[in-house]
Parts: sequence; structure tokens; C-alpha cells
Amino acid sequence: MDPGGATHVTTARSGSTAGQVGVQIHQTRRLPDFLQSVNLKYVKLGYHYLISNLLTLCFIPLIIVTLIEASQMDLYDIQQLWLHLQYNLVSVIICSAVLVFGLTVYIMTRPRPVYLVDYACYRPPDHLKAPYHRFMEHSRLTQDFDDSSLEFQRKILERSGLGEETYVPEAMHYIPPRPSMAAAREEAEQVMYGALDNLFANTHVKPKDIGILVVNCSLFNPTPSLSAMIVNNAGVIAADLAKDLLQIHRNTYAVVVSTENITQNWYFGNKKSMLIPNCLFRVGCSAVLLSNKSADWRRAKYKLVHVVRTHRGADDKAFRCVYQEQDDKGKTGVSLSKDLMAIAGGALKTNITTLKLFNANVKPYIPDFKLAFDHFCIHAGGRAVIDELEKNLQLLPIHVEASRMTLHRFGNTSSSSIWYELAYMEAKGRIRKGNRVWQIAFGSGFKCNSAVWEALRNVKPSRNGPWEDCIDKYPVKLVS
Repeated sequence: MDPGGATHVTTARSGSTAGQVGVQIHQTRRLPDFLQSVNLKYVKLGYHYLISNLLTLCFIPLIIVTLIEASQMDLYDIQQLWLHLQYNLVSVIICSAVLVFGLTVYIMTRPRPVYLVDYACYRPPDHLKAPYHRFMEHSRLTQDFDDSSLEFQRKILERSGLGEETYVPEAMHYIPPRPSMAAAREEAEQVMYGALDNLFANTHVKPKDIGILVVNCSLFNPTPSLSAMIVNNAGVIAADLAKDLLQIHRNTYAVVVSTENITQNWYFGNKKSMLIPNCLFRVGCSAVLLSNKSADWRRAKYKLVHVVRTHRGADDKAFRCVYQEQDDKGKTGVSLSKDLMAIAGGALKTNITTLKLFNANVKPYIPDFKLAFDHFCIHAGGRAVIDELEKNLQLLPIHVEASRMTLHRFGNTSSSSIWYELAYMEAKGRIRKGNRVWQIAFGSGFKCNSAVWEALRNVKPSRNGPWEDCIDKYPVKLVS
């Protein structure tokens, strides 16, 4: 639900390289025990909540005092009040004007509900599948990797939790690979247009009716931008930005497109920490339609309850823990720090603390998240991070099933993976009216973003969903 970069034409790239989190857990410290370490010590969070709800909090004491006074009045007091008001018409008019003004300000400033009308996840064509043996054979034939690097990649694949049907871009299927700007644009067009076409077909919304567009991609930032590419074809952390914009722009739609571009970001060197993304990142994209139109609650799937964004970029270690750079041979890749999981744990702890301020169902110091949420979409960044969050949040296997199966079937699709997970639960028929879904994602910077959605009805999967022809095969048994 994250969640950094440039904003243009009401467009933002959140810099979510979420899937890079957790892939080196065996080399560093485990996540902290959140059940023992989370506490409500962040005073600025309380201040933010106070300021955001100041008008409402001012009205509450006034209402309470009025009700107390009214309960103590008898018939004679009411008659005397009426006579008093008759002879003080000016006071009545002034009081009425103040009351009307106050109610108007309250109605105008209260947050508008944001509805998730529908969403779509891109399903790549079968010829882009990359089973283990083909991945390793192509890696060997490129002659860019030494024997140690090839063995390292083989071990990562075996332990990754990825299955045999994940997808890599067209350019990576050639020998040698053909990464180029043109190929990267082609990948971006395929995944974004594919998801958007499906979304518009399912919702019957015309592209010209979209007032806000947010595009999420960190590693590929061409000029013209990805948002301009979509606008040109058609004739929007991203969910949080769309939510804020929908508070300003009335009666409009927002589209959030989340993807990551792999074509020009494949690493052809031998630095181990930079090889891991090759083994985990795969092709994927999601497109989400949000609305603040009151009429859309009838057809919307979910209502947005909370969005919490945690950014640790002020800390140097956090800023550099997922870092794009060149190795000593001048080859570009994304380097992962040995402190990654400890930093991720700190960001998640802060995020959980913030979220607890808004959730009365969670106990202050020993939260049982299963009481507050019915379903969990934990970003499918790697098998290790799912294992650790399952353990530390005391979740059951059913709660992380969608994350594991998404990782197995589609791999790490970066910021879009949480939508593949939600689509999995919908395809299984598990989302019932009133259920709450907690989406958790990580990203470089370092960021931890989460969103809470409430189902407005028993949710059925949309047409042409990513699991439409294979949901009956899942869950599969994973090799430990």
C-alpha cells in the first residue's frame, strides 16, 4: 500500500525497490522482536494526530457540556429559555450563524472517503517465462559471470522461494542479452499498458475521466517520463499521494501504476551482493483505480482506512543500505548492505507504532495483529523476509500464504507484489464484507509503507486476473 523521487504532472515515483529487502538475511541480524520492542514513545505522531483532528476535538467538549446542561433542564426552564430567545433575536441570529459556519467548516475540512474501485495485475506472456535451468544456462552463456558467481546464483535460486514460471524481460532471453533504452521502454509499455487496458476494460472508466495519475518506478526514469508515456498512449508511496490529491480534487478518479523495470538494470558482474536482484526480480505491474466519488461506494471493492509512510533517509546507513552503484569493473547494479535487515526492522517498528495510534483494536504494548486485521499482504521480496515477519508478528501460515505463493508464481515484482497477493486472496474467495487487509511494503531510501483497506462487500476476483487459470493449483508445497 509506499509507498521518493520526482513528482511531475501529479505523478510520483516512490523509489520502491521493495523486493531487495530480506534477501541476505542469512548474512546479517534478524528482525527485532516487535512484540517486546514496540512502544508509543513518538510524541510527534500524537501531535500530528492532534492537529489533524483539532476541529473535531474542539467540538466534543462543547457537545458534552450542552448535553449535560440540557439534561438538567425542566419544562419551566425550557419555557423561560424560549421567552429569553424571543427578546434576544440578534443573539439568536449570531449564534445560529456561528453554528452554521462551524458545521460548514467541519464538513469541508473532514477527510473525504477514498474508495478502491478495482485494480489489475499484468500477466506476462508465456514465452517470457524463465525456469531455473534456462536462467542458469543463459547466465553461463553470457560469459560475464565466473564459476563462483554462477554457483552463488544457483544457490540463491534454490533458496529463493521462486517457482519455475516467473518472467524476465524480452531482452534477457537473447544470448547475449540485449539491454537498451529502447528495450527498457518496450518493457515499460508492455507492463503498464497491459495492466491499464485490463483495468479500464473491467471498470468501464474512460482514460479521459482520470484526473490524477501516479506512476511508481525507481530504477527506470526516462524523459519523457513514464507518466507522459501513459498519457501519450491513452489519447498515479503512490497510494498515499493519490489519497492526498483526492482530498483536494473533488469528484475525480486517480490511477496508481506500480512497476519496476528490469531490462537496463540486470547486473553483469561478479559482486555477490549485486547479483541477488538478478535472481529475485521479475516482470510485473499493477494498476489501481481510486475514487472520491460518493456514488462509487456501491461498486467499489475497498475503502481506504489508513496509510502510514515511514522514511529513514535521514540516517546514512539507512540511506545506503539499498544503493545503486558501479562495481570495481564499472558495471552498474544495486548493492545490498549487511545492515539491511536491521534497518528494515527499525523502519517497520516505527511504522507499526504509527499505525497503532489509529487502531484501538491493537493492544498498546503486546499487539496481536490478527485481532486488528483479517488478511496480510507482506511484500514478496524474498523467502527470508516473509519467514521473519511471520515469526515476529506471530502470524499463522494462512496469513502469509498469499505472499509465499506470489513469490513462487511471479517472483519479486517490487511494489506491485502486494496487489498480486490481494488478487490471490480474492481468487480464493477469502475477502468478506468488513474484512480488513494490511499491506506492508519496503523500499530503498529506506522506507516502510503500509496501507489498511476495509472490504465493502464480499469481493470476487476481477476478470482476467493474474490467478484466473491457475488458482486451483495453489497453494503448492514449498521445498524447505
